[in-house]
Amino acid sequence: ISRSLRKTLKKNPFDVRMDTAFIQVMKACAETRADQEGTWITDAMLQAYSKMHALGYAHSVECWQDGELVGGLYGIAIGSVFCGESMFSRKSDASKVALVYLCEYLIEHGYKLIDSQVYTPHLESMGAVMIPRIDYASLLEKYYRKDRPGKWQLSTTEM
Repeated sequence: ISRSLRKTLKKNPFDVRMDTAFIQVMKACAETRADQEGTWITDAMLQAYSKMHALGYAHSVECWQDGELVGGLYGIAIGSVFCGESMFSRKSDASKVALVYLCEYLIEHGYKLIDSQVYTPHLESMGAVMIPRIDYASLLEKYYRKDRPGKWQLSTTEM
């Protein structure tokens, strides 16, 4: 965690929640960004991920400020693996704070692998490392088996 992000975390500018606004997070992630012409998050994907959320496999981490959803991320958790699908930020550092809370939650609950799918300098700055395909397949084989669906929530002891 960078020094500036640590300062943001100490200020505690966001109310961070999990699984309270899953569809809102997906829709925010689907909004067209300045550097993009469209979105890969289709209505069919919204429906499919909504079902996965209802079954306890798809999860969101949300950052709220003054009652407004200002950042977050979502993905799929299977076994001890979390596959991040997308994130968004309407306020500075909101998606980064969501990622920090996600990482802390996953560590506390015994997860072993986060798949960010796309390797970016932003994720590298937060500790992401590129894993060769063969090693990734081996890790998936090892960690995807333990089933643990259900709703996520932050406890008062977290962060």
